[in-house]
Amino acid sequence: MVTLRKQYAVTRPVYSEDAFHEHNKKVFRLRKTLLDHVKDYLTCDSKRAKNAALSLLPIIGWMRIYRVKEWLLGDVVSGISTGLVAIMQGLAFALLASLPPSYGLYTAFFPVLTYFFLGTSRHISVGSFPVLSLMVGAVVTRLVPEDGPAANITAFYNLTMNQQRVIVASSLTFLMGIFQLAMGLLQVGFIVVYLSDTLVSGFTTAAAVHILVSQLKFVLGLEVPGINGPLSIIYTLEKIFAQITSTNICDLVMSIIIMLVVFVVKELNDKYKAKLPVPIPIEVVMTIIACGLSYGFNFEKRFGVDIVGEMVSGYETPIAPSIEVFQESAVEAFPIAIVGFAVAFSVAKVYSIKHDYTIDGNQELIAFGVSNMFGASFRSFAASTALSRSAVQESSGGRTQIAGLISGLMAMIVTLALGFLLEPLPRSVLGALVIVNLKGMLMQFREVPYLWTRDKTECVVWVGTCVGAILLGLDLGLAVGLGVELLTVVFRTQFPRCSALANIPGTELYRDRKDYIYINEPPGVKIFRIPSPIFFANIDFFKEKLTEAVGFNPLRVLRKRNKAFRKIKALLKTGNINMTEKGMRDFFSQMADESHINMEELDLPSDFNDLPSKICWNAELPNNISVPKVDIHSLILDFSAVSFLDISAMKGLKTVLKEFMHIDVDVYIASCDEYVLEKLNNCMFFDDEIQTSMFFPTIHDAMMHVLDKQKDVCKGYVISDTPL
Repeated sequence: MVTLRKQYAVTRPVYSEDAFHEHNKKVFRLRKTLLDHVKDYLTCDSKRAKNAALSLLPIIGWMRIYRVKEWLLGDVVSGISTGLVAIMQGLAFALLASLPPSYGLYTAFFPVLTYFFLGTSRHISVGSFPVLSLMVGAVVTRLVPEDGPAANITAFYNLTMNQQRVIVASSLTFLMGIFQLAMGLLQVGFIVVYLSDTLVSGFTTAAAVHILVSQLKFVLGLEVPGINGPLSIIYTLEKIFAQITSTNICDLVMSIIIMLVVFVVKELNDKYKAKLPVPIPIEVVMTIIACGLSYGFNFEKRFGVDIVGEMVSGYETPIAPSIEVFQESAVEAFPIAIVGFAVAFSVAKVYSIKHDYTIDGNQELIAFGVSNMFGASFRSFAASTALSRSAVQESSGGRTQIAGLISGLMAMIVTLALGFLLEPLPRSVLGALVIVNLKGMLMQFREVPYLWTRDKTECVVWVGTCVGAILLGLDLGLAVGLGVELLTVVFRTQFPRCSALANIPGTELYRDRKDYIYINEPPGVKIFRIPSPIFFANIDFFKEKLTEAVGFNPLRVLRKRNKAFRKIKALLKTGNINMTEKGMRDFFSQMADESHINMEELDLPSDFNDLPSKICWNAELPNNISVPKVDIHSLILDFSAVSFLDISAMKGLKTVLKEFMHIDVDVYIASCDEYVLEKLNNCMFFDDEIQTSMFFPTIHDAMMHVLDKQKDVCKGYVISDTPL
């Protein structure tokens, strides 16, 4: 079926860049210096002070537009629903951090208070996140192992193992907050762009595998010490299988039942979420049932089930972080800060787009930095957000962080008044809840075949990050993932897909000549495109691909011509050569001696001053003179995708252009960016041979110029002006 399309016709002159600038005057823009930017940054007035206050306290902005009658009920219902989930996840994720479960409730309360005032997202639920909890737990078990002496830290003196672990977790979290706050103040929120969705997906999937393995000891009721470092997951599995015959059947059966029930109800929640006013809080229901059964049947004594035990009632006095823990954990704190922010920002961005408001990455860093520092002072551990918990807050009607504040107040109520009711809760229940909540992250394995069929490079990033994080640990795995990702960027820019272009008949469009059946290629013209910046790492690749596209090496052709030229001059002097319009014929085999030829002289353009006319090298030559044929007279370089050139690339490009020009191939550059042209001018790129007249605003302009210039072409004569 033929589709009728609108047509347009434009009549204008053929422009070179010089001609275009003559007819179209540019606006002169005075660019600010670094000193000007510093002055603007330090200048303060009433308007700027107001904007700064609104930026640092986003609550002012959304509180002014808060619709009490429309939004308050939804926020209250959402806060209660989210609070129930946050309490259960806080208890469960505290196990991942190798801490007593009650400290998970601290993380569900204190960071929420400061984020309420400082955060720009209205929908994320601040609190514990399994990946961060696991990364914190790795540091905790390294400094305070279960089966060995703790690290030599002064703050550990006369403290129990759990108290020592709380010191480590809170100090690590405080340092994490310092990193986040510093990055926010330095306006480096853009750093999250280096963590691509593919990398985060592979990393969180690996974290889910680590979390799954770490919870097996609770589900099976085994005593397995925490192991850190590369291949720790292998060693942990080895210890688990070594004790598999000692599995606590009560823990295992209870865990399986809870996982099945929670999984089924969660699936029903997803299926009927449009009909349910709020999701069924199945985790809370199963926790209450498990607590009742454990207390009524005394699971701890009858079946040897490990329970939560004594819950801390109320809040303890604030503590100062340990500088010694800072020194021991600085390497781990930075990636934890980056991962925590990246996850929270990505979730916040999803909901900000959905509900049409803006979030500020730098302010989010400040908000999480202050929240983690404040929470760490009261013994909480690393806070970020969890997608499942944020989904509950948003889907149950939450409009603002008032819902988050209410969820934090619920955690406070449990801590102050109801914590003792959770003391008989089996730890295997918490482990089962953690595992069943990993479904979303573990299902990310399905992305591998999708990525493999769509983009194999992205698939390599995913697999490399995931495998690296599983085998080497999350901290080193993140570094491996970043390394693989940066290598793919380098690979794509260093080895871009270069192409030779041809004209689509009847249009001014030029496309890859290999992709289309009907194309128009004027004889003697080659159009070459490189779809990436040109810099020191890919300039040689550019030369190689350009040589492949034109079918000859210009420097080799020039050297062959200069050698032949020397021979021809020698034969002309001795009269041993006959010149005709069809070619040359030598009468004798006498040739010039090549032993004294200077190779540097062969790289210079041929000097025809001693000849009556210029030689056409594509014509017939004597049998003992061999020169490669050059079947093009014009080369057009498409620079539309070249965003920058560095000094090394400029030198290489200049050399290449001159090599083609020295063998009588006219070179033109089309669609060059204004910034690149300006830089070429500033770097003294142009000279007597390479001039600005070579540059054209479009490929079609350059092609029209070439066709107009090449109306009179060489037809094979040896002497192009006058025969001898």
